[in-house]
Amino acid sequence: MSRIIVLRHGRTEWNDLGKFQGAVDVALDDVGRSQAEAAAVVLAQLPITVVVSSDLSRALETATVVANRLGVGVRIDERLRERAYGPWEGLTRAEIEAKYPDEFVAWQRREPVELPGIEDRDVVAERGGRALAEVADAVRPGEVALVSSHGATSRQALGWFLGWTPEQTDTVFGLSNCHWADLRSTPSGWRLHGYNLSAM
Repeated sequence: MSRIIVLRHGRTEWNDLGKFQGAVDVALDDVGRSQAEAAAVVLAQLPITVVVSSDLSRALETATVVANRLGVGVRIDERLRERAYGPWEGLTRAEIEAKYPDEFVAWQRREPVELPGIEDRDVVAERGGRALAEVADAVRPGEVALVSSHGATSRQALGWFLGWTPEQTDTVFGLSNCHWADLRSTPSGWRLHGYNLSAM
């Protein structure tokens, strides 16, 4: 059996303030670094041989903490970066709702948001899902791969990779900071074994 651990990055200052980060490269804060260290202690007990990360520093730093404990390198895959939110990046939900009320309602309903710079979720699902599929093809039986990504991208990519419909994907909330999903291979394909797992 092969496994893939899909890990969301640790907390950032913008996470703490409730701001949309998207493609903005926001670093981990002190809490996020502590979360990454705690996750590394638990995840290093697994036979992880492959670590792949988004190029954004919050995900890359989280991945590097785990990889350093394991003594393995980190491969960067830009397809794992967070969904771009264009003009919403740096704003809180309340600020977005006030400035873009119609678009905010569409986003809450999981409908397309017609604003320049906001990435379509189907595009996010496919690019992230294809990155996961390549990892799945590379990981050997008995080994574990770690993929470090982001909240929106992880959820959409998991749905695409597992063959879920968008409606099925919408039944799963985004991973919390430094929590992970556990994917395992079976004779009938990959299955979600655990979700929003953590070191705590």
